[in-house]
Amino acid sequence: MNLRSRAVSVEAQEPFKRIFVEEAKRLIDSGVPVIDVRELGEYQNGHVPGAKLVPLNSFLRDASKHLPAQGPVIFVCAVGQRSAVASEMAAAVGATEVYNVEGGTKAWIAKGYPIDR
Repeated sequence: MNLRSRAVSVEAQEPFKRIFVEEAKRLIDSGVPVIDVRELGEYQNGHVPGAKLVPLNSFLRDASKHLPAQGPVIFVCAVGQRSAVASEMAAAVGATEVYNVEGGTKAWIAKGYPIDR
């Protein structure tokens, strides 16, 4: 391995964990809070049960205001891109156990898991 490829792999590390919907469901069922960073209309069309709506722009304005005081937190959006941005911000303001749902709400629905409207 040359130095260039080694530096790239270090830079690619994220301060949050990407999880699939199966692990997300397990964590949610155990009480881990979920923040949905989509827009209101998307959220109203169907969301993970118990997910708190905090659109990404609102979250980015004051991330620490929307995070639980301590413990883990899960972020979800439509497919996992906006929630990855929120996860990055959460880690930047001090959250240490941050999860991003890969495939987002679309993957959740495709798996047949329940949604709230």
